[in-house]
Amino acid sequence: MRKINVATLPWLAAMLALVLALPFQAQAQSQSPEAMIRENVNSLMGEIEGKRDYYASNIDELEALVNDSLDDVADFRYIGASVMGSYFRNATPEQRSRFANVFRQTLIDTYTRGLVTFDYQDLRVLDNQRSQRYDDQASVDMEVVASNGQVYPVSYSLRLADNQWRVVNVIVNGINLGLTFRNQFDQAMRQNNRDYDAVIRGWAPEIGVEELEQGGDA
Repeated sequence: MRKINVATLPWLAAMLALVLALPFQAQAQSQSPEAMIRENVNSLMGEIEGKRDYYASNIDELEALVNDSLDDVADFRYIGASVMGSYFRNATPEQRSRFANVFRQTLIDTYTRGLVTFDYQDLRVLDNQRSQRYDDQASVDMEVVASNGQVYPVSYSLRLADNQWRVVNVIVNGINLGLTFRNQFDQAMRQNNRDYDAVIRGWAPEIGVEELEQGGDA
């Protein structure tokens, strides 16, 4: 299957709408996850639109902006543990922390470059959201419209931590990215004889183009 770096994938623009917009500073009870994401998307489009050439020439400045915002958007320790899956239990605290940091840096690099390269027409949070089953868990649905008119449905999974909503997973066009990365971590562990350090050093997640475009089961 043909594969490319995640920085060129259409779902990137949707995640960037969270990463580079205003951090989730609102109290959990005063603003819903949907309202926060909608506000962040609008803020991002107003901030970035018309400045892509500038950021393309000043990529370090954009990377610093992403780096400063990420911790307020995503729970990387939670995500890292989820991606490691059953291997998390036998990893040392140092290995767990190091993988979370490596995973975070991977997103910083890919999202920064993707923001100035991916050509999208619109980012829209859907008006009709699904009802939530639990007070500390939420999902928010939106769509990314590419310049060629193709629509990619995106669903964010969030959890309430320290009275703030944080992203813990993303599903794009039916492809569960968290599960995909977990399977890739498992494959890497098998290929490296369960050498945690080797897997962490070589971590470079990929998504198949055909897989994303054709969609999958959530």
